[in-house]
Amino acid sequence: MNRRWSLLVTAIVFFLPEWRAEAAIDRHALVTRHNPRLAQIDPWAPLSVGNGRFCFTADVTGLQTFYDHYQKNGMPLETQARWSWHSAPNPNGYTLEQANRPFTAYGRTVGYPTNASGAAGQWLRENPHTQPLPQIALEWSRDGRAPTPADIAAIDQTLDLWTGRLVSRFTVEGTPVTVIVTCDPERDLLAVRIESALVASRRLGVRLAFPRGYDPKTKNNPALDWTEPASHRTSLVSQENGYTFVHQRDDAVYHARLVPAGRIALLETAPHHFRLRAAGAGDHVIAFTLEFAPTPIATAAPVIEAVAKASEDRWRNFWQSGAAVEFAGSRDPRAPELERRVVLSQYLTALQFGGDVPPQESGLTHSSWYGKHHTEMMWWHTAHFALWGRDALLAKNLQWYLDTLPAARALARSRDLGGARWAKMVGPDGRESPGGNPLIVWNQPHPIHLAELLFRNAPTADTLARYRELVLDTAECMASMLQWDSARQRFNLGPPLWIAQEIYDQAASMNPTYELSYWAHGLSLAQRWRERLGLPRMAAWDKRIAQIATLPQKDGKYVAIESTPDTWDNKDSRHDHPSFLMALGQLPGDGVDRAVMARTLDAVLASWDWETKIWGWDYPMVAMTAARLGEGAKAVDLLLYTKGPNNAYKANGHCPQRGDLPVYLPANGALLAAVALMAGGWDGAPTVNAPGFPQDGSWVVKAEGLKPLP
Repeated sequence: MNRRWSLLVTAIVFFLPEWRAEAAIDRHALVTRHNPRLAQIDPWAPLSVGNGRFCFTADVTGLQTFYDHYQKNGMPLETQARWSWHSAPNPNGYTLEQANRPFTAYGRTVGYPTNASGAAGQWLRENPHTQPLPQIALEWSRDGRAPTPADIAAIDQTLDLWTGRLVSRFTVEGTPVTVIVTCDPERDLLAVRIESALVASRRLGVRLAFPRGYDPKTKNNPALDWTEPASHRTSLVSQENGYTFVHQRDDAVYHARLVPAGRIALLETAPHHFRLRAAGAGDHVIAFTLEFAPTPIATAAPVIEAVAKASEDRWRNFWQSGAAVEFAGSRDPRAPELERRVVLSQYLTALQFGGDVPPQESGLTHSSWYGKHHTEMMWWHTAHFALWGRDALLAKNLQWYLDTLPAARALARSRDLGGARWAKMVGPDGRESPGGNPLIVWNQPHPIHLAELLFRNAPTADTLARYRELVLDTAECMASMLQWDSARQRFNLGPPLWIAQEIYDQAASMNPTYELSYWAHGLSLAQRWRERLGLPRMAAWDKRIAQIATLPQKDGKYVAIESTPDTWDNKDSRHDHPSFLMALGQLPGDGVDRAVMARTLDAVLASWDWETKIWGWDYPMVAMTAARLGEGAKAVDLLLYTKGPNNAYKANGHCPQRGDLPVYLPANGALLAAVALMAGGWDGAPTVNAPGFPQDGSWVVKAEGLKPLP
């Protein structure tokens, strides 16, 4: 009898999931089943290793052997560090004020540097710009010509996401070659091991080439510039334990130290070009570390095995900490693809978003907008870190805001505003760049929202103290940007401004839906911070929250902007970002009527122009609105939308945008934010598992460690 009862209880516990603890996600299996593996040359799928501030991107040889082929046909192969910048000389002493144009703002005339076409505007926009690090390529001797993709066969390349190790196997003239590359997690250092009989015959080696910079005529995805070799200098110093290269162009200097594991021969073949070979016959291996820094490198180099171990420890800890989401067992055939995108997006953002300067939209893969970061993309780049329980990576990016507060305060004063005004297109110096950028405002509340996400995860006095000035100064500027309308007894936002849907007259734009909701939410959060800090609420802020203009709508649907309410009357107004949807999606919906927003979402899905100008982050953004409205099926369809452009994720996890952006990481960050919302919920979400996914059984969602969005 006891045995029968025991068997019965065991069966009940097994077959009724609510009676037993759900098994933890096998994170190693989850991650490694999405390891990128290539069996042929794919210029749209170079693979990268890095540590957040430094990144090396390789072709199927494991190095950057076929740069021209990849640059021309897909994604470029580059070595980048977020600390590496260059500025062209400025003998004319150009200043931001020289790019100003007058605008009527806040009842007075204010100069905004929107003239990017003049000499001053052009120089200020292009400088400073990123300075690429050397190209590291395989080189073999055959008829005196450079190697081509046709020279290799039997390709088998794998990026092990769990360890950060890139292993490339192939043959050259039928002879096997193996290349293994890893990156140190704490130092900007690569460990490279090349093994082949071709090394022993000294037919296979490494070419190290130091470019001048980028093609200065190209804003996005410029080619490496090999012209004017006399305009920069690469010095080589042989040392007892290796070789040090010092590269200098104008005032920009960086150092590279190569430490071989064994004997090598190093020869300068041309200015800025060096050849590395095995020193003696019979050596089958070339192995070395190559470290980069903005200053001389004094500390001893680690051995290759230590770099591999440190990389493995870093990535294993990354995957085992924070959140995880798994879709195994789902009936929807798209589930494996969504899971792949989620895993690879975590790797790519952790790989490229940890520098002292926030990321450019192409991360550390190639240069875009001269390497400058766009502060309106900061939320989409980094909010997901807090939602996935990886606060340190978000805090690393917010440190730039703390460091740049003095410049933001000065910018606010120059516009007769209070607090701190955040520039839009910025380099490491915090200076604004001319163009339409100074009139964008939806970047302004981001620091408050991001600081709030960190506080929700760590509601401590230390968090409040760390971000106190950032939150309060940002809010003070927001309050001063609202204009009192005595005729209508309300506060208006703009003019001038350039709304997130970048199609309207900047000089006349007033009261955009998304920005109004963000202003109300940001000021409300700042008041909450004041109360947490033991400070009284600001009466002026409360007045603005209570009397800010209502969100504009027409015919029962929200429109993009009050001053030009033609969203649903004019097809030319239905392209670019449908940003008004963010008021209930990215944001919790301050001032939003849910029924009106539901009709607005349906109208977007029915009639929006998904071809003229849409971006990779738009799809997850719209999915977040659908999820909050209880439309899980629509949310999933949007994440995996195939009819519009710019939502195809390549084998390496990147999401190219048509034109000149083969890499566009706001798409990856937005995807992670949307999946966190859909799987982990939001404040006030229905109490069901994965409330943003369909509840019809087609999706099996297992999530660990996700934090709800406000």
